[in-house]
Amino acid sequence: MSINFHDEKNKMTYASRKANASWSEDIEALLPPGKHFIRAADLGCGGGIYSKALVDAGVESVVGVDFSQAMLNGAVYNCKDYETISFQLGSAVETGLDDEAFDLVLARALIHHLDQIEDTFNESYRILEKGGYFIVQDRTPEDVLMPGSEEHIRGYFFEKFEKLKITEVRRRHTSDQVKKALATAGFTLEKEVPFWEVRATYPSKMRLKEELRHRIGRSILYELDDYELEELIEFIDQSLTKERNIVEKDRWTMWIARKL
Repeated sequence: MSINFHDEKNKMTYASRKANASWSEDIEALLPPGKHFIRAADLGCGGGIYSKALVDAGVESVVGVDFSQAMLNGAVYNCKDYETISFQLGSAVETGLDDEAFDLVLARALIHHLDQIEDTFNESYRILEKGGYFIVQDRTPEDVLMPGSEEHIRGYFFEKFEKLKITEVRRRHTSDQVKKALATAGFTLEKEVPFWEVRATYPSKMRLKEELRHRIGRSILYELDDYELEELIEFIDQSLTKERNIVEKDRWTMWIARKL
């Protein structure tokens, strides 16, 4: 099975956690010093977690776009205290946003849901103003196959279930594919940065297992039935020696490009 993004019961799946503060700091550090963004579009915004993180990084206003009304319902609730964030129903290839209306476009954890990324990059180019920045953050096949550890808990998913590894690698785009699509759309690549992002800090192993059991923010776990999920949780429980203050990190690659 796979997650149904349009099911109302899943609306908080991508709206019930908070981006680590270090993500906003990393974004600021990777962009030109002193660069101030007025208006950003968050494509495939899900529950608005990173729409909030963009505002926390200093962006004046953010429009989140998602193809699922259920996800947007969760995002509206999640971002209810952020007056400068709004949301719009639309796809990554047909956002419904105006030409050259943004100086920053973010596509975080989006492209692995897309078989073809060229149309999304073309749409991002269209809505960006000249000189604007396009940030793509996702995992390459190399990123996802990093071994499991006390920090890289996701790695245990693929050590336990070969079918998850096959599914994950198939849906991930290589760095060369991303860079080629960026260039074809007209972007100039400025940086390609592999980095570790803190996903969450769990006060106890029990809290981690509860989040895994609810598949919060982990679409890959919808490939498992409930019995298999319990097997995975038991495997992770046995693999982790730490019982408290578990800091989970995910390995990503970020591409920062400009529309010149």
